[in-house]
Amino acid sequence: MLKKFARVVLPAFFGLFLFAGAASAHVTVSPATSTTGAWETYTIKVPTEKNIPTTKVTIKAPKGVEIESYEPVPGWTYSAEKGSDGKTKNFTFKADGKGILPGQFQQFTIVAANPDHETEIAWDAYQYYKDGSIVEWTQDKNGDNPHSITKIVKGSDTGQAQTYDTTTNSGKTSGSSSNTLPLILSIVSVVLSLVALITAFRKK
Repeated sequence: MLKKFARVVLPAFFGLFLFAGAASAHVTVSPATSTTGAWETYTIKVPTEKNIPTTKVTIKAPKGVEIESYEPVPGWTYSAEKGSDGKTKNFTFKADGKGILPGQFQQFTIVAANPDHETEIAWDAYQYYKDGSIVEWTQDKNGDNPHSITKIVKGSDTGQAQTYDTTTNSGKTSGSSSNTLPLILSIVSVVLSLVALITAFRKK
């Protein structure tokens, strides 16, 4: 009975776990919260999920955001497309060499001026692979390819964007919760699936 359980349950468990990890990996931009009118340093994290390298990534500048500068990355070339107003519409990091290999990720850093009003800005990203395929990270949080979101709040509401528990009046940092939520939900789903399988075997 135990051997049968191991043959059926363990592969299902690990399959669900691997699926959860893949589902949570996507192009992300941090911080998740910033201040109105601030000159913010944004970090773009690009993982390679396929078995071929990522050779280029293009980011569309969110509405109301002005791209000011970027940090050079060895092995990568930066370029930007500007509109008639002289402001950057989108910017690209292109690999000079092998690019981002399978199982690796690369971080790119820019400085941008935030909108002067409270809003949420979406970072549409286009990830190019060596075989010519493109993954468009342009959907909302419920889509298969969600774009990263930064919440722009008033200066007095940040610091690391603190929120307060009304029952304990203690400060809580909300910066990275939006990035970890999908992974947490995926892990919970895996655990519930495992419990259901164990229950089914006990009944038999």
